Amino acid sequence: MSSGRGIEIRPLTAAARLLAASIGLAGCGGPASPPAPPPLEVSTLTVVAQDVPVNADYVAQTQSSQAVNIQARVSGFLDRRVYTEGSPVKAGEVLFQMDQKPFQAQVDAAAAALQRSQAALDVARANLARTEPLVKLTALSQKDLDNATGQFEQAAAEVEQAKAQLESAKLNLSYTTITAPVAGLSSYAEVADGTYLNAINSQLTTVSVMTPMWVNFSIAENRWEIMRKEIAEGHLRLPEKEQMIVEIVRSDGSVFPFTATISFADPSYDTQTGTFLIRATVENPKGDLRPNQYVRARVIGAVRPKAIMIPQRAVQQGAKGHFVWILNKAGQAEQRPVQVGNWYQDHWFIPQGLVAGDDIIVEGTQRLSQGATVKVVPQAAAAGS
Repeated sequence: MSSGRGIEIRPLTAAARLLAASIGLAGCGGPASPPAPPPLEVSTLTVVAQDVPVNADYVAQTQSSQAVNIQARVSGFLDRRVYTEGSPVKAGEVLFQMDQKPFQAQVDAAAAALQRSQAALDVARANLARTEPLVKLTALSQKDLDNATGQFEQAAAEVEQAKAQLESAKLNLSYTTITAPVAGLSSYAEVADGTYLNAINSQLTTVSVMTPMWVNFSIAENRWEIMRKEIAEGHLRLPEKEQMIVEIVRSDGSVFPFTATISFADPSYDTQTGTFLIRATVENPKGDLRPNQYVRARVIGAVRPKAIMIPQRAVQQGAKGHFVWILNKAGQAEQRPVQVGNWYQDHWFIPQGLVAGDDIIVEGTQRLSQGATVKVVPQAAAAGS
């Protein structure tokens, strides 16, 4: 209806009533919020502090403990090589034979000279024996006695000189038979039979002692300083009397059956390589190790006391460094920064950031966020989630 200036009121249509109802419902709060997501499934590991043995591997090279150069000590012609090249030889075994004839001739000449000197000495001795009583009877003068005495002493000196020359000739003759001074493995012959040997080409071969064998490796200067610091701070403990054991790992990965002991540490720093030389000595009775082989020296004996060690997969790296996820008392994931040390097999040493009793999350960390509620399950289940 309408009246004068009044407003005309019309009945609400069905569409208007539905719109009004929907607006009213919207003003009352709308539909219910979605349910909270279920907690993430993770697996945890409780941190334990324990003494952990520490091994260190280094690239090493073997060296004969005594490699002897076999050289000719006199000049002459080489008759023949007696030994088999590359074969083991015993101490005193003949390796080369030189032509002995000229040296034998020198021995014979020196022996004849000695006989001549000995005969002259006998004459001088007899002359002195006759002169002494005649001088006492004043039948001869003192000068005659002095002359006889001088001739005797001169003849005696010539005999000694002849003896020395004979000994020298015999020594040179013995040098023509060249033997191995030590037992070991022989090398190839560097000169052929019939070669004239002198000071220029006197090198004949080499004999290398096979046991014991030296194993040389080097430690970098910075690694050396880190070790010294860790020992001083108590993070690394050496065995009693610092008797470290060295395992020899060959190129095929097998471990040599005899262990070595460190026998020498060079006190000098090598400025060219930036390292310190370390030498270990190992028994090699069967000669399995050969000189100049490349092996790995595994140094055993050091211990990290009360060390904290966790699996490498539990450690992650972000913009601010390494961190791990731990499970706090409220059952929530909490990110904690840590300092990582050296590797040990598939674990990290953690010098700072964790204490014994912490529960770290090792599986199911991909979707974690700070404060996320988690559910602890066995590792296999967490890995598959």
